[in-house]
Amino acid sequence: MIRFPESFVWGTATSAFQIEGATKADGRGESIWDRFCYTEGKVKNGDTGDIACDHFHLYQEDVRLMRDLHIQSYRFSISWPRIFPQGTGQANLKGLDFYKRLIDQLLKQGIEPMATIYHWDLPQALEDQGGWQNREMVDHFEQYASFLYEELGDVVKKWITHNEPWVVAYLGYGNGEFAPGIKGFEEYLRAAHHVLLSHGKSVSAFREKGPKDGQIGITFNLNSTYAGSPSREDQEAARRYDGFLNRWYLDPVFKGEYPKDMLDLYLQKYNLDFVQDGDLKAISQPIDFLGINYYSIMTALDESQAEDVLKFQALKTGRPTTAMDWEIEPNGLFDLLVRINKEYCSKTPIFITENGAAFEDQVVNGEIMDDDRLDYIKQHLQACHKGIEHGINVSGYYVWSLLDNFEWASGYEKRFGIVHVDFDSLKRTPKKSALWYKEVISNQGCFE
Repeated sequence: MIRFPESFVWGTATSAFQIEGATKADGRGESIWDRFCYTEGKVKNGDTGDIACDHFHLYQEDVRLMRDLHIQSYRFSISWPRIFPQGTGQANLKGLDFYKRLIDQLLKQGIEPMATIYHWDLPQALEDQGGWQNREMVDHFEQYASFLYEELGDVVKKWITHNEPWVVAYLGYGNGEFAPGIKGFEEYLRAAHHVLLSHGKSVSAFREKGPKDGQIGITFNLNSTYAGSPSREDQEAARRYDGFLNRWYLDPVFKGEYPKDMLDLYLQKYNLDFVQDGDLKAISQPIDFLGINYYSIMTALDESQAEDVLKFQALKTGRPTTAMDWEIEPNGLFDLLVRINKEYCSKTPIFITENGAAFEDQVVNGEIMDDDRLDYIKQHLQACHKGIEHGINVSGYYVWSLLDNFEWASGYEKRFGIVHVDFDSLKRTPKKSALWYKEVISNQGCFE
């Protein structure tokens, strides 16, 4: 039997493009994901976010659903093109009103809102100007964030600047798997730097314009990385991958510098003149909490013949996998928490802002039996509790995701929700995992 502290926050998370739909409603502008979805061959089955879960129209039902599941906090993202259809200029107040209505419903039901400012849906008009490769994006983002602080800061106290900068930069501008679909490693590095810089500038703006009783942080997708063998070559490959995924983002925010080994590696092939004097000081503005999205681990082997500067390959270890083919390793989360606490932020609160899994759910007599997902969540909560027992300030857990939704390049084939969505009727049905999660919350975080 384990029991979480009474102050522990029990939440769930979504993102705007994945659930809202209504992509043309009330003056919303085009996002890079709208354009990407309509580019042939980019998204499985040609799926789009046009309707998604239609949360834009069904948000009241979804908030009642969260209330019924005893959710304490809801992490959602704000659609930049819904607020600024062209990315800058005149704000679209109808778009803003949707979030005011949503937040009002959350507060009425006793659910704390946690707002993510950017979860990948860049206005297409800004991508047409170079997107995150363009340094001017830093100012555009700061202005957008400042507008949100001023308009919503009285009712939203917890803010996240960016969700997963690595995904924004690498999958968007590095390998092109995600919108806007650009491929180039130097393009990736430039985009990553500007995302981080926009984070730092927006934290500074929050101190000036945000709620004085508010908190702001950033969410990184982080893995524990292990070497595939004791050999020096594989150990170095694991360190390179760790530098690529983890340290390239953690070090600037918490230490005000890029990791030297990765700088030396990248400078052999790439021009990093986009890093200007004062940037790293701006990026490393103190934050109030760190968000961690954790799903899996990486086991790395050296690949000396690879043209890629990182020269590694991933090793499949034989662990069970999710429907995304991601290996399941809850101890990786514990190892990660220990490492983050030791090397980066021993006193900073940590929220697990996403953790969950896609599986093939089984429908039995109208009930959604997702025992694999339930076990996944349970095991990772046990890892969080183990971290707390070791003195780590793990302050809350947000299961990903509330609803089955548009899973980016995978379309609607992969289901992460604890609530099943019939994408024809849009009917919501809580799965077995949701009912278990409700019981855990009801029992003040106590379960066997």
